[in-house]
Order: sequence, then C-alpha cells, then structure tokens
Amino acid sequence: MTFTVAGSRILITGAAMGMGRLYAERAVAEGAALVLLWDLNKDQLSETVSELSASASSAQKVVGTTIDISDAKAVEKACADVTKKHGGVDVIINNAGVVTGALFVDHEPERGIDLTMRVNAIAPMLITRAFLPGMIAGGADARIVNISSASAFVSNPRMSVYAASKWAMLGWSDTVRLELEQMKVRNVKVLTVCPSYISTGMFAGAKGPLLMPIMKPGYVVWRVWTEMIRGKKNLLILPPMARISTLVKGILPQGAYDWVADKIFGVYHTMDQFTGRTSGGK
Repeated sequence: MTFTVAGSRILITGAAMGMGRLYAERAVAEGAALVLLWDLNKDQLSETVSELSASASSAQKVVGTTIDISDAKAVEKACADVTKKHGGVDVIINNAGVVTGALFVDHEPERGIDLTMRVNAIAPMLITRAFLPGMIAGGADARIVNISSASAFVSNPRMSVYAASKWAMLGWSDTVRLELEQMKVRNVKVLTVCPSYISTGMFAGAKGPLLMPIMKPGYVVWRVWTEMIRGKKNLLILPPMARISTLVKGILPQGAYDWVADKIFGVYHTMDQFTGRTSGGK
C-alpha cells in the first residue's frame, strides 16, 4: 500500500536539525499540506521553519512547536492542540533522541537515566497513543515511523541506558504493528528503524564497527522515506550488515560472541572516544 505524501499531515519530532530536518525537507519537497516540526531548540527550530516555509508552496504550511517531549503534560497538550487545529496527523516520525555516552556508574539518575528513557521511549508512546485512534478511525493511509537503533540488538559499553531505551522502542513499536494486524487495521503501517551510527553529530567521536562504516544522513533518510511510503517493510536495519550481529549472537555461546564482537568487529570499543551532543534527533 503506497502512501501519498502530497496533501498529507506529517509530524516530526527532533525536527530542528539533523535527521529530523532532512525528513522535513522531504515532506515539503513532496507536497505535504502540513508539516509539523517539534523540537526543544527554539532558535534552531525558528530558523528551520523559516527556511522550509520559504521553499514551500502557497498550499503548504510549515508549523514549528518548541516542546520538551520529556514532559508528558507538554506532550499531551501539544497533541491535543494538533487534533483541535488540524484534525490529527497522517504520519508520525518519532525521530527525537538523546544519548549519554558514559559508563552506567557515571550516569546521573535524572538526566542520564530518566531523561533518556522519557525522550527515547516514553514520548514516542505518548505521541502515538494520542494520534493512533484517529488514524484508525479515519480509514485513510497512515504511517508511524519509530527510530530505534542497532543498539536495540547489541549490548555495547557506554550505551547502557541508550540501548535500554532503544530496546524498549523496538519492543513497543513492533508489538503495536502486530496488534494492528490482529485488529485487521490495514490503513496504518508501522515501520521500526534500527540504524547503526550516523554522521549527524549526535554520535560525534564514535567509531563504526568493522564492515559497518558510519552512514551519511542523506542515505538513511532516503531508505527510511522509501520504506515508509511503500508500507511493505516493518523493520529496517541499517546498514544491512548489522543483521549479522543478531545471527552470530544466536549461534555462538555468550563468551565466544563477546570475543568476536570485541576483538574482531570492535563493537565494544566504538564509544571509547565519544564526544557527541546530548540533544536532537538521531
């Protein structure tokens, strides 16, 4: 079931910069009637909205909302406002994310743990829950894109809480897909995306494992956007080589897998030199 972007209403979180902005650019370029950009960075968001509005047609509207999606009440209010003003959305791209590249013992409970779980896992659930009933009832083609991570499959030092949040995202997102299938809901498609490192700045300093170089944002957006429109794939792992880790982990004993992941692929040292930013979409 191919989705038509032209005339649709698209919501993107973490949209002021990085991947979120690239998704927004695609939405405008392909004729979305309403492009809703949510981000915490007020100045950057204002600049992005201004630039995208300048390239949009008179029939399109680009709207920015400064919001802290770790605040459940703020999310509830923002979703209610969208429903009241625009009748809901046709596409949700849960892109916003934060990462703390540190040993677990060095994580601060409030910012390192609570914030990461709220932004990466809980907020997407709250946003999707607010709009999903309307998507189902409306009957029109709709899409939910949840950006998880390859770390949802692979344990990795200095990514403990980030990995936990992305494991949660993967489990929740794919379960929602199954529930919709059991409910015989055909118009709403859920795509869960699990990318390895992307050169957006969020993971600055990280080193890609063997055979899995750090990917370019444009490539990832193109792959996600293509699969979102097609509506045939429910899980997108990037690069495809990342699938090998799940296969190897299922075959080898834990000790042998750890040795291979560490000594051969270098997975367990990819975050040793991490310096990246702490906010924004992946």
